[in-house]
Amino acid sequence: MVVSGPSGAGKSLLLRAIADLDPNEGEILLDDESREALPAPLWRRRVTYVAAESGWWADAVGAHFAHRDEAAALARSLGLPVACLDWPVARLSTGERQRLALLRALVQRPRALLLDEPTSGLDQNAAEAVETLLREALARGTTILMVSHDPAQAARLASRRLRVEAGRVWEERR
Repeated sequence: MVVSGPSGAGKSLLLRAIADLDPNEGEILLDDESREALPAPLWRRRVTYVAAESGWWADAVGAHFAHRDEAAALARSLGLPVACLDWPVARLSTGERQRLALLRALVQRPRALLLDEPTSGLDQNAAEAVETLLREALARGTTILMVSHDPAQAARLASRRLRVEAGRVWEERR
């Protein structure tokens, strides 16, 4: 599902609320299980939020991956060299950070991915590689809720679309 709307409308806040990262009201269910019924760390492992500009807590890229072999294979699929896992985070470009943050989430195998503009800083080839990886995750049964300002991308990836505007959220009909 793709979430769209004007800048500043609250798309990122919606994703952060679903991920239980910000105070919010309402009921959120995943596979008929309420977010309130699970400890927050468990919910966040099942429902993983990837920010437009993700945080990095260690100096080396590889320190962010518990499953290095899987990360290496996914890195190659996104046009990144396996050696990038040995790089310092400070060396990464914005696009490399975006792709590696997505990989960091994917290797955890969450049930749902909340992606905030995962291709906004990428060139066409890198964006296509990300979209391929997202299609593979969808085929495995991962739920994806993704913010995108690109109508063509929404058409390629989304079976449903949400619109956020003027403090309201609704499903857009095609």
